[in-house]
Amino acid sequence: MKWNGWGYSDSRFLFNKKGQAEFTGKRYRLSGLILPSLKDWFEGTFGANLQHRSPATPSLNLSAVAPPNLNQPFVEDLKAAGLAVSHDPEDRVFRAHGHCLHEVFALREGRIGRVPDMVVWPSCHSDVEKIVELACKHNVCLIPYGGGTSVSSALECPREETRSIVSLDTSQMLNERGYCTGHEPDSMEFSSLGGWVATRASGMKKNIYGNIEDLVVHIKMVTPRGVIEKSCLGPRMSTGPDIHHFILGSEGTLGVVTEVTLKIRPIPEYQKYGSVVFPNFQQGVACLREVARQRCAPASIRLMDNEQFQFGEFCFSLILLNFFLLKNFCFKGFDPQHLCVATLLFEGDRGKVLQHEKQVYDIAAKFGGLAAGEDNGQRGYMLTFVIAYLRDLGMDYYVIGESFETSVPWDRVLDLCRNVKERIVRECKERGVQCPPLSTSRVTQTYDAGACVYFYFAFNYRGLSDPVHVYEQVEHAAREEILANGGSLSHHHGVGKLRKEWMKESVSGVGLGMLKSVKEYVDPQNIFGNRNLL
Repeated sequence: MKWNGWGYSDSRFLFNKKGQAEFTGKRYRLSGLILPSLKDWFEGTFGANLQHRSPATPSLNLSAVAPPNLNQPFVEDLKAAGLAVSHDPEDRVFRAHGHCLHEVFALREGRIGRVPDMVVWPSCHSDVEKIVELACKHNVCLIPYGGGTSVSSALECPREETRSIVSLDTSQMLNERGYCTGHEPDSMEFSSLGGWVATRASGMKKNIYGNIEDLVVHIKMVTPRGVIEKSCLGPRMSTGPDIHHFILGSEGTLGVVTEVTLKIRPIPEYQKYGSVVFPNFQQGVACLREVARQRCAPASIRLMDNEQFQFGEFCFSLILLNFFLLKNFCFKGFDPQHLCVATLLFEGDRGKVLQHEKQVYDIAAKFGGLAAGEDNGQRGYMLTFVIAYLRDLGMDYYVIGESFETSVPWDRVLDLCRNVKERIVRECKERGVQCPPLSTSRVTQTYDAGACVYFYFAFNYRGLSDPVHVYEQVEHAAREEILANGGSLSHHHGVGKLRKEWMKESVSGVGLGMLKSVKEYVDPQNIFGNRNLL
């Protein structure tokens, strides 16, 4: 794994000596491929120049890592209990951050902030109970660590914390059983089951399998006050507020999720990808709303706006406009500067999939949609797993970017998308960004009452003295615009430390007081002192 970027060390985008883009490694469908148009798109979109490099620090400078502040009695008790521990600098740095822009940017420049003083690896529920018991005994701060894919500053060590900080790494508690849960977040290669629960996660196949809260049957969590769990694995209980909902989305502030019972299904008999091109984003959104209304959404249906369509077309040949399709598009009056594309994934019983596919394409046709092929749908789906690698490439050439998400009622989707993108462009200009930023949106999940909308934005930061600060100001403004347009604070990324200033507005003052009271009761010593949410 990379210590200062996304994903595997052998997998990355780069421009070779001929100026052609390629994706290295052997892990993905794109691996080993030459991407001939990425350079033109990259330079044209951001005003970037391959001669202007901003390379990352090649290796971790161990002398930049502060010595650990160890609580020696705690360490001795851990060792006596047979638990694996480390205060190696690399182990500590790797678990000191998630993947917010400011975290990765600092690492690329070799700037190491506060990191955990040590790492401990439990292998089972009883190990976690022992660790929490000892942390209470010795007044040590614990920060649970799953896969490290957080984009909410949730893993950052609070600067004001004076106690020894211990990263409780749950990676050795994972077991592969070969079952299908259908939960596929974009980060599924690296994120953990406990992390999905703690952040109230969602996945690309939500339409069939549900979000994480729909999949969970039973949770066990270790807190300083003791273990929280329901009395049985019954499918439903009418016993007051659902205790699971205090755990889901708690983001490591109350305890450590150690065991989760999930619904499982047989691996689908049949899978089929697809794609639809629409004349414009408005008609695409209207189609997705009708699909949701008829409750016939496939496992995954995602609508990209025109900017993302052009990115996919120019960079990865996502939509191959063969002669037949091109004639149809022209006949229908499609404008390449406005059209958008939806990617589809159907799965289940073969007969039902084919029937389902026809129903969705029939609805799409009523909104001017034209089928654009199975291969393009598969490319679009698989692109999700490599898109994060592009940010590392951008930072090599003075381009920074990020994604954020929200959920919004159907009648506000279009206004929200338009207003947020316009706000990003305006804020960048006011803060001295010289080239117009890339500002795009896509609808990624559908519900009866609304949809999840994902935004990407990026800009060339040459000439800016503090690009991360500018980025944070722009993102802050975009989040304000989302809330002003009726969007949620987050759909699935969570709150962490990055968005907690809006918690009172999101859940009300009384609601926030309830959460604080739960925290004070469950963790009176603030052993889980990551300061997320509150």
